[in-house]
Amino acid sequence: MSFQAYLDAIEKKTGLTPRQLLDLAEKRGFDGPSVKAQEVIAWLADDYGLGRGHAMALVSVIKNGPVVPTKHVGTTGTHRDESETLWLDGIASKP
Repeated sequence: MSFQAYLDAIEKKTGLTPRQLLDLAEKRGFDGPSVKAQEVIAWLADDYGLGRGHAMALVSVIKNGPVVPTKHVGTTGTHRDESETLWLDGIASKP
């Protein structure tokens, strides 16, 4: 599953766009490269019922911003994405 597909699935499950979840994460103090993945995973599991894989996709965005590692762009691997930039503003507004 691509990083974007994970984020889209998170939105479908929670009803919140990735950007909305990032805003909530920031309010909880989960922001920047030093964020502890386990804390974010626990929060997303407890509040939204998200599993580890989906939570780790959001952790990646919290730590690195909306950038897909270049090793996953245009490849044929499991986590391949078409673009280096993730869309955070919701499925309905995706260009």
